[in-house]
Formats: sequence, C-alpha cells, structure tokens
Amino acid sequence: MKKTALIYCENHFGTMDGKTANGLIRSSGKYQIVGVIDRSKAGMDTGEVLEGVKNGIPFFSTLEDAVGSLTSIPNQFIYGMAPSEGFLKENERNIVLKAMEYGMNVVNPLHEFFTADEEFINASIKYGVEIVDVRKPPLKKDMHLFSGRILAIDTPVVAVLGTDSAVGKRTTSVILEAALLKMGLKVAFVATGQTGLIQGAKYGVAIDAIPSQFMTGEIENEVMKAYTNDQPDIILVEGQGALSHPAYISSCGIIRGSRPGAVIIQHPPKRENLGDFSFMKMPTIKSEIELIENFSSAKVIAITINHENMSDQEITDVIVEYEDQLNLPTTDVLKYGCDKLIASIFETFPLLKNKTKKQLVT
Repeated sequence: MKKTALIYCENHFGTMDGKTANGLIRSSGKYQIVGVIDRSKAGMDTGEVLEGVKNGIPFFSTLEDAVGSLTSIPNQFIYGMAPSEGFLKENERNIVLKAMEYGMNVVNPLHEFFTADEEFINASIKYGVEIVDVRKPPLKKDMHLFSGRILAIDTPVVAVLGTDSAVGKRTTSVILEAALLKMGLKVAFVATGQTGLIQGAKYGVAIDAIPSQFMTGEIENEVMKAYTNDQPDIILVEGQGALSHPAYISSCGIIRGSRPGAVIIQHPPKRENLGDFSFMKMPTIKSEIELIENFSSAKVIAITINHENMSDQEITDVIVEYEDQLNLPTTDVLKYGCDKLIASIFETFPLLKNKTKKQLVT
C-alpha cells in the first residue's frame, strides 16, 4: 500500500517552480497524494487546475486546514517546489517543523539538506519521524567514475532532452514509459532529478547534486544497473536543463553517461526567455537539435511540445510547421499521446517492434 502524502506548494502550483508538485499530481508510483497546500487555489481540485480534469485531490489553504479536513494525518510531508536557488525560505521552516510535530515524515527535494540542520534533526528525534533529503549525494568513496561499460550494451537508449528547464521532459518520459509498457515492452526508466526519484523511479540520481567529476559515471552506473537487473528492451533517460543552457551542465553529463542512440527533444514554442533567466532568449528548436547532434553521436528522432500559453490551434500549427521544416515527427503527448514517438523509436530501432504484443495504430 502506498504511503499517503501531503504536498506543500504555496503560490506555485502549476508553475515552473511548482514542477515537483505538478509531477507528483500527474504520476506518483510511490505515494498516494491526498492534497496540496496552496492558499491561492484553496477549495479547488488539483487535476482541474493542472489538466482541466478533476482528480479528487484537493487544495488546502494551510497545513492546519489540511490536517483538520483529511480523515487521517498523512504519512509524508513533501516540499513540492523547486526554486532556482534550491533553499528553504525562512517563513517555511515553521511549516516543516509543524509537519513533524503532527508526526509526518519529511521529503525534501532542495539542495539544502534538512539532515544537516540541528533544529530539524532535533525535531525529527523528538517526534519520531524521518527526514529524506532526496538530493543528498552518496559519499565520494561510493560514487562512480565513467568506466566505459555502457559502450558494450546493445539495448536501445533514448534520452528525453529539452531546450530549457521545466519544459516537461520528465512528464514526457513517464507518459512514454507507460505507453511502451502497454505495448508489452520491458522498459527501464532512469530518473535524473529529484521529482522523478520522489515519484518512485527504480533507477536514478539527482544529477545536479553530483560533483562534475562523477556526473558521467553516476549516470552510466544507473543505466548499467537497469540493464543488468531488468534486461529491458529499451532504456529511457530523463534529461535535465538543456545542453545550450548557460547555467546548467547536467545535460552534458547525461548525454556522455547514458550514450543515447536517439533523442526526443521537448520545446515550449511560446516561451521567449529562459525560465529562470529572463534576460536570456530561448534557443530555437533547430539550434538545439544541431547542438545535440554535434555534441553526441545520437540523432534527434522526434519533437514534443510543451503547450504552455498555447491554444489548440497554435499547437496544431506548430506541429505542422516543425514537421514540414525540420522533417521530424512532432506531437504534444499530453493532448495526443505517444503514437508518433513510438513509431519513430521503432523506425530507429526496428528490432523493438518484433517484441511488442500490440501493433501501433498510425
């Protein structure tokens, strides 16, 4: 039985900084989400806000409101935001401490480690709860350098990269994983960020918390664990940031460590500037594809659209434009599913199609 969880996402649900909460509402293999704290949306339904379809998971105005309204106190309190600075705000400390007082274990996705905070440690001992710092890396003696073992595997590896942070790379990866599993394929998913790990990914590492010396080796090691343990038909690897992004190097480590044979790229056509760097223009989809293909031996085989601020007609127009100008299958998986992606994967790795139990309808 899944542990119940309450997510804190004050004033940020549905936004870039609320991507951890957004992802857990869309998919959570590890926890049963019972509510989200965001007073700006109190009384509304999280599914209706995020996808336009009710899911029965409510918003609450405060922690006290949630505890008073739910039939039982949730097992877990998840900090559901991913601010660019990666640290807890001063006014949020009391909320975390109060959650522990209620007997809730704390799941922390920030770069700031609660298990290194004396006040939080003392509170966890006093109330008998556990603190999990999702981004806390292993000791350096337990980290892995790149070994080259991955060069010997023949399992198709597909990386889902993007043109910016918080564009839906993880969401597309999770939806594609489910679609491939439904077709009867054995799929391994390697998460590379805190949200995928909280969602319950079997393999993965919060790559942005790993020293650069070990990034490539840690990704390689997770892919190799998936390959050895599960003998999958295909391995999907979640991207982080963007290869072109001036502030992040995660994509470099992911590409070098996972050695993908193909790349699916996610792009928000209406986003004019980088999400956390409004003074910098977004790259074009064409320039990002060229950069990826020059940097690696992989080919971009499909484009996926993040439809933020787009009408249905605009989505349709962009799909037609990209397919015509870039000659790559393009789709919005949240609206149209993964058929185009799967068809492109089968074209790239034709032996995969023979392993499916269900033929793709095109």
